[in-house]
Amino acid sequence: MGRSGRKRLWGALSLFVMGFPWFLGGCATGKWGYVDRAGSIVIPLQYDDATPFTEGLAAVKMGEKWGYIDNSGNNVIKPEFDAAWRFREGLGAVMKDGRWGYVDRRGSFVIEPMFENAYPFFEGLAPVSVNGLWGFIDRTGKFVIKPGFDFADRFSEGLAAVKLGAHWGFVDNKGVTVIRPRFDGVLSFSEGMAAVLIGGKRGFIDRAGQIVIPLEFELVLSFSEQLAPVLAGNQWGYLDPTGKMVIAPRFEKAFPFREGLAPVKLDGKWGYIDKAGKFVIEPKFDGAYPFSEGFAMVKVGRAVGYIDKTGRYMEAL
Repeated sequence: MGRSGRKRLWGALSLFVMGFPWFLGGCATGKWGYVDRAGSIVIPLQYDDATPFTEGLAAVKMGEKWGYIDNSGNNVIKPEFDAAWRFREGLGAVMKDGRWGYVDRRGSFVIEPMFENAYPFFEGLAPVSVNGLWGFIDRTGKFVIKPGFDFADRFSEGLAAVKLGAHWGFVDNKGVTVIRPRFDGVLSFSEGMAAVLIGGKRGFIDRAGQIVIPLEFELVLSFSEQLAPVLAGNQWGYLDPTGKMVIAPRFEKAFPFREGLAPVKLDGKWGYIDKAGKFVIEPKFDGAYPFSEGFAMVKVGRAVGYIDKTGRYMEAL
């Protein structure tokens, strides 16, 4: 977050991750603020852009600059950055004067802005680029994996996707190539498998790089709660880890499961299904996102609101 948007590897759907205990919302005026679980505005709509809270802080944009607030709305890191990502592992990636570095919770640079691009820390390492090549640094700013890739994604389950030339593979946290670059696209590992693309078709590999679910789908998203959304023909369904289609394709769109429910679109409206594929919240929303800590963000027309697992709607903005 904090930039116009990150280009995902081979166009997978991006998911909105809500930061609790405060929800994030926007309105037709273009200003952003935060509401609580009851839908009451607790931090006024005053920001030109904003991210969900992570680690007790949220990146917010005021005018042309980004800073960070705490969950009381206090400006704890003044807006002086050209761009900012959410805090991860105690550090926030920020851009100043065209270069990226990392600040601590007081706003002090612990890694000076020296990188062309930089993303948040995951599993102790962060992908950054210098001179057009990507590598990984540790929390001191030292390169643990030297720049040598055309692109690099975050670490997940001990492996990170990297691109060499036109192909993607995976390295471990020492920079050792574990899965050689041979894929046209990949997603990060989740629940022991990673989605991969070859020649327009997608499937899944295991940590050894072996194809365990055949490449026969138009689109796939990562496994979550032992199920993965896949596009078969022109409809979405869900696979289990063996590759069996356990929820038959019948949806126009589908997101991963969170907290036992998944948002799906049917006949132009969004609702939520359980792991048997049964609607537990009927499709009646114009937009819907995965649950987090018992609540999910939904859209009704242009209005943004939240529902609990009974489907009770609370309009926020």
